[in-house]
Amino acid sequence: MGELPRLHALIPAAGRSLRFGGEVPKQYATLLGRPVLAHSIEALRRHPAVRGVTVVLAPDDPVFEDRLRPGFPDVGTAPGGDSRARSVLNGLESIARSDPACQWVLVHDAARPCLGPDELARLIEQGVGADDGAILAVPVRDTLKQADAAGRIERTVDRSRLWAAQTPQMFRLDDLVARLADALAAGEEPTDEAGAMERSGRHPLLVEGCSTNIKITGPGDLALAEFILRRRGKEAAS
Repeated sequence: MGELPRLHALIPAAGRSLRFGGEVPKQYATLLGRPVLAHSIEALRRHPAVRGVTVVLAPDDPVFEDRLRPGFPDVGTAPGGDSRARSVLNGLESIARSDPACQWVLVHDAARPCLGPDELARLIEQGVGADDGAILAVPVRDTLKQADAAGRIERTVDRSRLWAAQTPQMFRLDDLVARLADALAAGEEPTDEAGAMERSGRHPLLVEGCSTNIKITGPGDLALAEFILRRRGKEAAS
């Protein structure tokens, strides 16, 4: 890899995590003695091209400054919006103001604490050569069934060209700002950043990730994330 691009990572963490249950949003659930979000921030900062990290928070977030700020004094924050797409756009605009030399942005789920260094390096290396950006994803390996209205199998779906999207998703900062703003102005709410690019005719590159880059959606996922991180720590120490 040649000269590293100037990258800034954005983590939208303004969600309420209703599916997670309990009183604590999943980004602040305890994982190996620390909030999930702390692991996600550290996973991104391990790559030398990532020059800054900004976290998008709910306006009434009571946790970040108390539990994470002492360990991450240089992490920026931005106010969340009424949807993920609006929160991401708020964060991108904040990055453009605070880091005007930034060329590329990585958008990463707050609840993906197990992002591995090899996958991140592969995304950055391939992403800088992709005009339309790139995302981590994994090929779908399970047999997929499409259901009818009664909950019966209607057909088997061809999985040969299907991928499950992950994060980070990597795009040129100014390009993603424009594409997200266009989608929101049209009354659309892309569920991920690649979706905003796709609606304008772009074709982001799929970079193969790893199944261990899990997204925590329920309490049971915390045990799996703990297993993954402990195993990775043992492998690094051996």
